[in-house]
Amino acid sequence: MTLQRCPWCGDIPIYMTYHDEEWGVPLHDDRSLFEFLTLEAFQAGLSWLTVLRKRENFRRAFADFEPSRVARFGEAEIAALRQNSGIIRNRAKIRAAVHNARAFLEVQATYGSFDAYIWRFVDGRPIVNAWERVEDLPAYTPLAETISKDLKQHGFKFVGPTLVYAHMQATGMVNDHLVSCFRYAEVG
Repeated sequence: MTLQRCPWCGDIPIYMTYHDEEWGVPLHDDRSLFEFLTLEAFQAGLSWLTVLRKRENFRRAFADFEPSRVARFGEAEIAALRQNSGIIRNRAKIRAAVHNARAFLEVQATYGSFDAYIWRFVDGRPIVNAWERVEDLPAYTPLAETISKDLKQHGFKFVGPTLVYAHMQATGMVNDHLVSCFRYAEVG
């Protein structure tokens, strides 16, 4: 018997694994939250599949997404990243990742953790939707707009409402698996 999945992952193995093991699972680890925030910024204007295929390269290039290490990147590291063909070499996105690492550390210092900061927007519990068709999923929500504005006030870049909503979906702040998907009940 074939498992019923959300149709967006198709039959592409890396997408299926991501869907089955990560997408929508509530995530409370600051390093992983920083990884998703960074990768989603690099995804802007591209497909998530492009980012997934380069994910291991990103991990190596960005010090396994340790915010304290990325925050110390200077011009030499940024120049090296611009030459790294294993990642997306967009200058603005690379600079934003370093900038966001610094903002991330400030949020951690203020709230105790980024996890405490970001999950307070959903009272610490995932929002569970009941979508029947992929076409029903929103690109963003009013809550994503609120979080986007707050992140920007904390100095983050590349954190528009669409990116924030993708972050919420990826990190399980919202369960947007279709009700027909085998993961819906598992992560709900």
